[in-house]
Amino acid sequence: MGEIHKKLQKIQAELKVPKSKYSDFGKYNYRSLEDIYEAVKPLLDEEGLLLSISDEIVMLGNRFYIKATAVLKDVESESSFCTKAYAREEESKPKMDAAQITGAASSYARKYALNSLFLLDDSKDADTDEYKRNEIITEKEAKRLYDLMQKKGMTEAQIKEWASQRGLKSLYQTTQQQYAEAMKELGLK
Repeated sequence: MGEIHKKLQKIQAELKVPKSKYSDFGKYNYRSLEDIYEAVKPLLDEEGLLLSISDEIVMLGNRFYIKATAVLKDVESESSFCTKAYAREEESKPKMDAAQITGAASSYARKYALNSLFLLDDSKDADTDEYKRNEIITEKEAKRLYDLMQKKGMTEAQIKEWASQRGLKSLYQTTQQQYAEAMKELGLK
């Protein structure tokens, strides 16, 4: 195991980021991106590691996604380790302008890149609804969608075209959100 992996393993074991924020709207506790930053900074310093995060706007199908890349770099050896996460911009969100929508997607993507890097689990949090909508469907759901599309009379070519229009190479890349939209759009149940 490389030195950076040992240092990362130590941080993963020691890092505690309590869910100190409360959403009055959603009635749940959550941790913010800033909470993660503040908790991890002393551990990074102690281990001689540098964390950088960058965003890239990517188009998948007809939707914009923010791809966040978190890079952990060992200051001495210059070896690095990275994780990536995606978050989709909402088409519209009440009381938010376009910049705020992009900023929210960036925060989600960065938060989940760091969750992955440092093994922080938000799977039971209510604030992960956006993330869950962007998770990839299961193999069983992909097969079900394919079967239902065929029963609806769609040919193999039409199914591939449907996936291609959404930036997908196959139905196995369909997000939960796209799955729900397809079921509704195609009148499938």
